[in-house]
Amino acid sequence: MTKAELKEFLDAKVEEYNHPRFLEDDPLQIPHRFTKKEDVEISAFLASTIAWGNRKSIINNASKLMDLMDHAPHDFVMDHNPNDLDKLASFVHRTFNGIDLGYFVTSLKNLYINHGGLEGVFTTYQEQDSMQPAISKFKEIFFELPHETRTTKHVSDPLKGSAAKRINMFLRWMVRDNSTGVDFGLWKNISPSKLSCPLDVHTGNVGRKLKLLKRKQSDAKALAELDKNLRKLDPVDPVKYDFALFGLGVFERF
Repeated sequence: MTKAELKEFLDAKVEEYNHPRFLEDDPLQIPHRFTKKEDVEISAFLASTIAWGNRKSIINNASKLMDLMDHAPHDFVMDHNPNDLDKLASFVHRTFNGIDLGYFVTSLKNLYINHGGLEGVFTTYQEQDSMQPAISKFKEIFFELPHETRTTKHVSDPLKGSAAKRINMFLRWMVRDNSTGVDFGLWKNISPSKLSCPLDVHTGNVGRKLKLLKRKQSDAKALAELDKNLRKLDPVDPVKYDFALFGLGVFERF
């Protein structure tokens, strides 16, 4: 397949899968339940944080999370007291538990009070051609309060070798335009050209079959390789191909 043929093929798959009908089976449906900017951000961040494993389980547990936060995540974050955190203690999704959730809520409040919120951190520390250093800085700021060591594993650091799939997915949701009703386009001061593809088993396997990716491990080096090749296909919006790669892997068993 030539580069032109590959682009034509993947562009067609983007058209097919970048569509709201796929939200009913995707964790991205969670932030779509809200209209207030901060509610969208916080629900998206929490949903993406637990986005590993069975997709139905992810959606069910993210819905439980919203129940626990009275379907007003920003108000809950900003106004919570110790008793409110106690009611989060029973939450569990795989290895993410109530201890982790309690810290996440506390840290999010700190971000919104002292760092301009989630958008403020990522916007401030973005670099010219990549969001990966900003993700690393985000982790540093996110854990500036006293915390259990166990909780740090739930935020990845690309500068320590991680592909940071879940945060890259969260950034896609916040930054890419909402013209198709899928992503939100809420953060106007970050260019989609800087985004990286959420690299998971599906996008990795399809990327390798299409020769967009040679590296066998799905780590930060693999992400850099995939980014480079996707930017050749579309330097303005390379992460649109997440829809194609994921759709080919999940729905077509490509």
